[in-house]
Amino acid sequence: MLKPANLIQSLQDTRRNLWMKAAPLCGVCDSVTARRGWHRMRGRSNGVYLHGIRYCGTECLERALCDELAKERYGPARSAVAAHRIPLGLILVSRQQLSAGQLRIALAEQRAAGRRKLGEWLRELGFATELEITAALARQWSCPVLRGEAAMISRDRCPAIPLALLKAFQMMPVEMVEATRTLLVAFSDGVDYTVLYAIQSMLGYHTETCLVNASLLQAHLQTLARIRVSDDVVFDRVQHSECAQIIVSYAGKVAAKEVRLARCGNHLWVRLERPKRAALNLVLSTPPETLLTLLPSAIAASAS
Repeated sequence: MLKPANLIQSLQDTRRNLWMKAAPLCGVCDSVTARRGWHRMRGRSNGVYLHGIRYCGTECLERALCDELAKERYGPARSAVAAHRIPLGLILVSRQQLSAGQLRIALAEQRAAGRRKLGEWLRELGFATELEITAALARQWSCPVLRGEAAMISRDRCPAIPLALLKAFQMMPVEMVEATRTLLVAFSDGVDYTVLYAIQSMLGYHTETCLVNASLLQAHLQTLARIRVSDDVVFDRVQHSECAQIIVSYAGKVAAKEVRLARCGNHLWVRLERPKRAALNLVLSTPPETLLTLLPSAIAASAS
């Protein structure tokens, strides 16, 4: 039998836990002012969760989003190729699929044009085939090659990755194993780890990667665009100071109960979870040159 003091403490703990479930704290209001449970109960139905923390209203949610976006500090549009990776041209030369002279010509054409990947110039000049370039990229990124006419994942099993991100990062879901929550993702132009981390944090899948011919990937993306019925919302070149306002506005429109977000290069993937309906995806693309200059003003606007 519990001692009287322990019994009282146990009852107090039980009462506190019940109040926390009935009237959870707000991540902004209750970090500044300790409100009574009855005051928190009044705003309970309007609460929205962001990364597991509840916010009681739009002002609190917008302030939390501004803080979260400031932490993200968008990275480059694509994952940088690490210094230890062998350049694509040298891999092809080492495999005797490309001569040193051909490599110099392709590099000169690329420098003169100031655009496009080396692999595209090698194909256009007729110095290498698409499969040779894909195999070299797979060697560069230590990934297997998806060969042949691989079947695209069926529509009913395709994970809810926004089509805008699939196109932006030139990738496609290939196979999914529900038992282990593993998703195989194919890229055609090198692996981007920022979007793989976003898939893991937003959808809970462990990702494996492979490389695939660019022409095959394009064909699959076109097919997916025709068969997928989606209400994803895409914003291009959004000023960073507007991101939090857009998210809060859409969260209110769809009565979202939870907001999840992840950075993918210069893209922000936002997932609005709503009761009894599929989640709504927002994709916000922000010009990289404006990010660092606008972050302080976004936070200041939220705090005012």
